[in-house]
Amino acid sequence: MIICCGEALIDMIRTQIPGSGDVFTPVPGGSPYNTAIAISKLGVAVKFLGCFSTDYFGEILVKRLRASRVGDELIVRSEQNSPLAFVKQLKAKEPEYTFYMENCAGPGLKQEHLPESLPAETSCILFGSISMAAEPIATTIETLILREGSRKGADKMDNAPVISFDPNIRPFMIKDKDAYIERLNKMIAASTIIKMSIRDYEYIYPDLDPEKALAKILTMGPRLAICTLGPKGAMALLRKNDGNITKVNVPGIKVQVMDTIGAGDAFHGAFLCRLHIKKKMSRSALVNLSEKELYDAILYANKAAAVVCSRLGAEMPNRREVDATKLPAIKTRQ
Repeated sequence: MIICCGEALIDMIRTQIPGSGDVFTPVPGGSPYNTAIAISKLGVAVKFLGCFSTDYFGEILVKRLRASRVGDELIVRSEQNSPLAFVKQLKAKEPEYTFYMENCAGPGLKQEHLPESLPAETSCILFGSISMAAEPIATTIETLILREGSRKGADKMDNAPVISFDPNIRPFMIKDKDAYIERLNKMIAASTIIKMSIRDYEYIYPDLDPEKALAKILTMGPRLAICTLGPKGAMALLRKNDGNITKVNVPGIKVQVMDTIGAGDAFHGAFLCRLHIKKKMSRSALVNLSEKELYDAILYANKAAAVVCSRLGAEMPNRREVDATKLPAIKTRQ
């Protein structure tokens, strides 16, 4: 089972109506929320840990979570309003966001809301995105990650869950960059997998190319670092127990792009699902992935992201849709 932690919010998607100008359509969203739905639709058990409003939008968010068969036993409810994200699509560019988060339910997750323990079958904890730039949720998730990573017996490789971190950085949300980077580094060190976009790397390591940035991250503690490169696909570095590094470059899949909202979330969820389905969702299995196995998992994630890009909004794919996506030839060293 995978636990997804973080924010759930309403994406207000900008559209145009002739004669009426711009209008905004409310759509359930939030990076960890989208990823949880992707994981469930791809056939892996998942629960969401977060805070939801009791308002109209909060009911929409919870209803969709339940309809997608995402476990809701770890969510809490609040009378605070639901957070909103106004999304503006830009041609050939990343979408622009304006967030309304202050004093809202999503960022209001407190340490006392955390369960004393996670379900025994938890094999992976996923966290990140804008929840790591808002309080009190950032401190709450940090507490959970450090607790689970250092619990009794965690020094034995498979006594602790795989921890997967997607920063999904939104610079305009960050009031103190130095403090944010300090926490980011702490969370990177506590994680097993880091999944970042090229935009994330450019914010943290503006003087490094993606491969050097991935290599730097591996020196901080994670075993696997992945950089998504938009239409160019993805790159990953895996650190083995003997210190050797396995590198893969996986091409993107060409589709007619409608928008890119949720593509990174689909990638993250699909990658973790592929590990789970292939029985590789443990710390010992992860470090022993072959080059071909790593390539396969990232290719699967690229396929899921491509499906999302081919339609409007963060509409996560199911397993049949991902399996039906045309694959490029697999290339590995002999």
